[in-house]
Amino acid sequence: MAEHTKCLIIGSGPAGYTAAIYASRAGLTPIMYQGPQPGGQLTITNDVENFPGYPDGIQGSEMMQDLEKQARRFGADVRYGMVTSVDFSVSPKKVLVDDTHEILADAVIISTGASAKWLGLPSEQAFNGRGVSACAVCDGFFFRNQEVAIVGGGDTAAEEATYLANLCSKVHMIVRRDELRASQIMQKRVTSNPKIQMHWNSSTDEVLGDDGGVTGVRIKNNVSGETTELPVTGFFVAIGHKPNTDIFKGFLDMDDAGYIITEKGSSRTNIAGVFASGDAQDNIYRQAITAAGTGCMAALDAERWLAENELH
Repeated sequence: MAEHTKCLIIGSGPAGYTAAIYASRAGLTPIMYQGPQPGGQLTITNDVENFPGYPDGIQGSEMMQDLEKQARRFGADVRYGMVTSVDFSVSPKKVLVDDTHEILADAVIISTGASAKWLGLPSEQAFNGRGVSACAVCDGFFFRNQEVAIVGGGDTAAEEATYLANLCSKVHMIVRRDELRASQIMQKRVTSNPKIQMHWNSSTDEVLGDDGGVTGVRIKNNVSGETTELPVTGFFVAIGHKPNTDIFKGFLDMDDAGYIITEKGSSRTNIAGVFASGDAQDNIYRQAITAAGTGCMAALDAERWLAENELH
């Protein structure tokens, strides 16, 4: 038998938990499925120091546990499980969890997030959180006055290299080709910055380190085959993110990268009663605080939509 709910939240993290808090307080008794990584990307982030309200910083996993507890306190039904398929062509919306349990939801809030793309090196994963990061804005602060490396050639990599150059003593930018894909203005910004050293036609061979974390990176010149070791304490990967939105394809409007398109100034998607929040629809900011903000928006938008359609 299918289970019915007024409000279903797909995915957790700051967006999902904030949506659950607001939806619960509005009396929507939401059901949330946490997805394959309960708490989202922040659960693999060691120190979160830029979220307001934590003057001494907090562990990412601890912060997500706090948000989950808060959502549960107001009555959110937080469940383990992964949504495996959806049908948004009908009302209520049909959602299948773990290929077995069917939910019929009047309103759906999507907060499935995005996943950083990695190079795929075992050493990269071994030092993830101990010097390896996919977010310079989140973690650059920990490498003040130190030498770091960043991989990538697009606008994101260029922006993050510039950001790191303001904090670090030196930034090695590792670029696969002999040119950047970034916009002209960003190219000029990084190539003219005396603290950024470009390594053209180069790929990462190995991230080096010990029990204390990253100590260097070995890069290989794709033309000459020559390898070089760079003495860095931080290694940033900026080759893009992939939004976790594949199961919504065919129903929701998305951009070329798969980010869900929402109406300007709201969380509404092209399907009435379906709302998107967090990194699944944000390819610009991708911060915990902005994700939480859009989670709040999605819950308020869902509450209003349910009331307007007398489904409250």
